[in-house]
Amino acid sequence: MQAVAKITSKGQTTIPQNIREALHVAPGDLISWELGPDGTGTVRRIQPLDLEYLRALEGTLTEWASDADEDAYREL
Repeated sequence: MQAVAKITSKGQTTIPQNIREALHVAPGDLISWELGPDGTGTVRRIQPLDLEYLRALEGTLTEWASDADEDAYREL
């Protein structure tokens, strides 16, 4: 599914209705943006529990972020 939306001068956009319905999001819901190494962006709906979990893990993930780790675990 693809949809096009315009970004305002304030960096805001409206999520098209068919995308909101597919993501099951409504006003007040949380969404997460993820940027891939190739410049693609992914957005997904998250639950408040997901946000708490992500915040708890955030500080622990950098210990495996070196180039050596990427090389060692690339094939997993």
